Amino acid sequence: YTITEVPPWYLCILLGIQHFLTAMGGLVAIPLILSKELCLQHDLLTQSHLISTIFFVSGICTLLQVLFGVRLPIIQGGTFAFLTPTLAMLSLPKWKCPAWTQNATLVNASSPEFIDVWQTRMREVQGAIIVASCFQIFVGFSGLIGFLMRFIGPLTIAPTITLVALPLFDSAGDEAGQHWGIAFMTIAFIVLFSQYLKDVPVPLPSYQRGKGCHLSPVYLFQIFPVLLGLSLSWLLCYVLTVTDVLPADPTAYGHLARTDTRGDVLSQAPWFRLPYPGQWGVPTVSLAGIFGILAGVISSMLESVGDYYACARLSGAPPPPKHAISRGIGVEGIGCLLAGAWGTGNGTTSYSENVGALGITKV
Repeated sequence: YTITEVPPWYLCILLGIQHFLTAMGGLVAIPLILSKELCLQHDLLTQSHLISTIFFVSGICTLLQVLFGVRLPIIQGGTFAFLTPTLAMLSLPKWKCPAWTQNATLVNASSPEFIDVWQTRMREVQGAIIVASCFQIFVGFSGLIGFLMRFIGPLTIAPTITLVALPLFDSAGDEAGQHWGIAFMTIAFIVLFSQYLKDVPVPLPSYQRGKGCHLSPVYLFQIFPVLLGLSLSWLLCYVLTVTDVLPADPTAYGHLARTDTRGDVLSQAPWFRLPYPGQWGVPTVSLAGIFGILAGVISSMLESVGDYYACARLSGAPPPPKHAISRGIGVEGIGCLLAGAWGTGNGTTSYSENVGALGITKV
């Protein structure tokens, strides 16, 4: 499917779920990485609220980008470019977590003292993101990014993206290292489906006016490699959980591969929760925080320009003109402003992994 074609509605739903799952790893990882520096590592319910907020804001930002921004099929979500300066800011002596918040037995998640500890840190991050996002909005809608395009090429984009990602390899390794077998199996499934079985058609029942019910060949492995890979891995983990092959002891290796480790959060969390701006209080602003996040904004803009060109090429669209890129960067700035106002603890950017999914699925 090219940029101008529309798949059937039922296929759109499944393809949308696959893009959601592709982006989900990055979206969930950001609040989890931030939670330690926000003193929330022992408050899983609040972590779930942060995750729901970043999902909600990412959905709004994606709609704005697709409808009014660069107008390419490109997902918006939390950015790792903001993580490094945010973690650096929260590691300052002023914002170091009190020792008692590191002890699960001393943490009462509903106590006013604990709530004040993590919300003051979150409000400081929010304020820095809101102010820094105004710079991105100016660069985008003023057309300044179009002028800077002559200095932005592969030799500037590639090192920037690499340097943004390198400090996060420890986090990725730590998470995958909870069970290397499951992690490698998931990677193997996705590679198998997307690279080796992509040209194998699967006959599926379908209905067509005039032809009635019949079997149609569908390139299922090419269209849904991520969805199938994650689903199969989760089903295997579920079987291993039910049969108690995976250890029930929280301190044992591989425990976090169980599918019931977050059961308490599911029972405590509300069925429906609508995030809103200022839900953690009125943001505060400091000069050090603003300059730190500004570095993340510049890195994020460079990365997004590369994503726009890659997305256009993989989706069969012509290279985006300067005014479309300016619009896209401006809308990303608005997205960062919304992310700061809602309190995700992060900004927003274009997701490279979803651009890669376009290339793998050809949709």
